[in-house]
Order: sequence, then structure tokens, then C-alpha cells
Amino acid sequence: MTTMLEVARRAGVSKATVSRVLSGNGYVSQETKDRVFLAIEESGYRPNLLARNLATKKTQTLGLVVTNTLYHGVYFSELLYHAASMTEDQGRRLVLADGKHSAEEEREAIQYLLDLRCDGIIIYPRFLSVDEIDDMIEQQPQPVLVINRRLRRNSSHCVYCDQKNASQMAVERLIALGHRDIAFITGSLDSPTGIERLSGYKDALAQHGIAVRDALIVEGKWTPATGAAGVDTLLTRQVPFSALVASNDDMAVGAIKRLHDRDIAVPQQVSVIGFDDITLAPYMVPSLSSVRIPVTEMIKETIHRLIFMLDGGDFKYQQTFPGELIARDSIAAGPHR
Repeated sequence: MTTMLEVARRAGVSKATVSRVLSGNGYVSQETKDRVFLAIEESGYRPNLLARNLATKKTQTLGLVVTNTLYHGVYFSELLYHAASMTEDQGRRLVLADGKHSAEEEREAIQYLLDLRCDGIIIYPRFLSVDEIDDMIEQQPQPVLVINRRLRRNSSHCVYCDQKNASQMAVERLIALGHRDIAFITGSLDSPTGIERLSGYKDALAQHGIAVRDALIVEGKWTPATGAAGVDTLLTRQVPFSALVASNDDMAVGAIKRLHDRDIAVPQQVSVIGFDDITLAPYMVPSLSSVRIPVTEMIKETIHRLIFMLDGGDFKYQQTFPGELIARDSIAAGPHR
């Protein structure tokens, strides 16, 4: 394996000069830099990244922690694509760490990225509490930014969508269409997003004087199968409903399929709304109405903010993104219109 000393001999300079060229510290003439880089290319020398990172205190990497329950969905694919693309555009590498299934494993994933000396870290937490995240941000020298969670003490370090308001908006559209018996399939209730969307559903009903009925609420797990199972549960309870909100599009797809299997027409008998506005939503039959969550805009804002902090900038405000209801063929006027 080629060493730095061999590169120095090939370039006709000292080992210290090669080190200065690689670290970017200290003045080296352009002619000398060119000789060193040519010697590196000809010799196949690969710098010891750990040693260089310790010397420069920069790794040109950004860390991302996401729990693996998101990996299978379209939502995560969009988030990861834009995170990787923007990190590359900034001349940096993205390092992904799996948050797995618990707060402890999320903490371990964050510590792993800190041990790798990532310049900054983005976390999409599911299990860590807001207080734990606030504490972590205040204890770390590296900037830590949070997606899709509202922080109390470090609001400038979080970028999120108002999931509760987005859910209210979807339910209010159905109420405006004349629906009063509105069923709801939740996401996983150990998920902050799942809890907020359920809360928005309940608040929308209450604000319009409509009683919240537990018989119209079914817990799902973000998958098409649990959307279908949710419809089975609702029909078994024999509580009439003319509209259904599913906490993501995957469950809405499963729900529509099961309604079709039971000869219940969408939207003539039951209107359906999902969340996330997946790519297939406009191409379903009927096309799926969905609340679009601005994942692209959120990750772009997060990375811009993180780079700004790494460059010495300081944010003093939080960023909230609204959801947007995309109305398509899966909703229609209800019996009270």
C-alpha cells in the first residue's frame, strides 16, 4: 500500500507538504499542489480518512437517522432521494444510520454518526421524546436538525409539517361535502404523526358539533393490509359511515380494495381520503384524494439550514410546512349535502 512518504518522494516535496495539501491548511503554491495531486494519482495513494478528519475536524459528511419502519414506503424514498441529491450538490456525502425499533436504538444510531465525526446530523425520530432531542441538541457541538417533530427549546433546529392541521383540513372537506359519519383508520399510535393525525380528525368533528364515536376509529399500521382490515372491522361493528379518512395512502389503497370486494362503491357510497399523495394516487380507479405532505420542501429546508449553520450562520425561527389536500375522484357529496 502506498504511503504518504512515497507520494512525497514522487512529488519531490516533504511529507509535511503533502499533509498540508491534503488538509488544505497552510500555504502551498499551485505548482506544488499540482505535483502532489499528480503523484497521488500515479501512485494510487488513498489518504487515511480518519486521520485526516481528526486533523481537519471536518469530514464533509452529513448523517441521517431514520427508523426502518419508514424504509418500505414511497414517503421515505422521496425523503432519501432528495437528501442524497442535495448533500451531493453541496459537495458532501450522506451517511444513513438505522434508528430501528426503540428510543435506545435511535440514540445509538445518532451516537454512531457522532463517532464517525459527521459534520452535522439530521434525525427523523419516531421514539425519542421532544425533551430528549432538545437535550441532545444542546449537548452536541455538531448541529443536529430534526424533521417532522416540533421542539420546545430549540425551535430553529426543527422543520415539520403541521400534521394535526392537515388532518383537520381533510375531515373538514368531507364535512363541507355533507358527510357526518366519517370513519378514521389511524397510523401506528406509537408514532407522533399517527397521534397528530388522529387528533386533527377529532378536533375537526368537535369544531362542527359532531360527536366523536370510538366505533368509527380503527388502528392501522401504515400498510395496505391494515387498511383493508380496518374496513372489515368497521363493517363488523355495523356502524354506518359515508366517508373514510386513512392516515396514509397505503392504507387508503387497502381500504378501497376491501370496499370494492364488499360491493361498496367509492365514492358513491363511501368517500375516501389518504395522506402523502403517492405517485400512484392519480392513476387509481377512482383516483385517490390525498393530503400532500411537502417532503421535498422539508428536506431541502433542513439541509439548507444545516449547511448554513455549518458555515457559521444562526437561525432564530422555526419552519412549519402546511399540508395540501389534493381532491380527486374518490370523494363525492355526502347524504347531508
